[in-house]
Amino acid sequence: MTEKDFIAFARDVLKFEFKDTSLLVTALTHRSWVNEARRARGLEHNERLEFLGDAVLELVSTEFLFERYDEQEGIMTNWRSALVRTESIGAAADKLNVFDNMRMSRGERNSTERARLQMLANAYEAIVGAIYTDQGYTPAKKFITDTVLVTLDEILETGSWQDAKSRLQELAQAEENFTPTYKVLQEAGPDHDKTFTVGVYVGSDLRGKGSGTSKQHAQQSAAEDALSAYN
Repeated sequence: MTEKDFIAFARDVLKFEFKDTSLLVTALTHRSWVNEARRARGLEHNERLEFLGDAVLELVSTEFLFERYDEQEGIMTNWRSALVRTESIGAAADKLNVFDNMRMSRGERNSTERARLQMLANAYEAIVGAIYTDQGYTPAKKFITDTVLVTLDEILETGSWQDAKSRLQELAQAEENFTPTYKVLQEAGPDHDKTFTVGVYVGSDLRGKGSGTSKQHAQQSAAEDALSAYN
């Protein structure tokens, strides 16, 4: 992408005009692009802006919930977690077509779906950091409000803010007097890119299966699979 392309992407898609376009370029530059030998020295990747954007995202989300809802701290903490989790901000970035406008190595562009989602989430935070650095808190807040906070009603309606394992445990104990247990059914791939398949059992019955790049992610996926049967 040329500088004009980045400017057009910011204006037409992100609905923001940067004073310093290089901030957006950095926000959309993955480490793999910089690490390749053929890239010019001095280029920056997006991890520092991601670090900043993560903090801004959490503050804006916290302020939004505090001002609009009179709920217990634990409930609002769960709502905030649902808003800022990888899946939520990755989906927001995907809607903005961020992945196709990022600079990264060919290997990263052809990576797994989970890795793609993580890159999108990181890029979203970096974009927030870039907007904040360029023009301050208010424009960053507007961007977050328009792209992430608008999803809260759906999150509350579907109950997706609740931890899947916790919801499954409540249902299984209430309806069947069993506490679900989880078992790794399969491990695949090299150590640095392993995929786990986990089964969740209620009593001796296998109720759901799920896969993920960590046992924790696979357990959540298995719990969600089991919950679909209850629903």
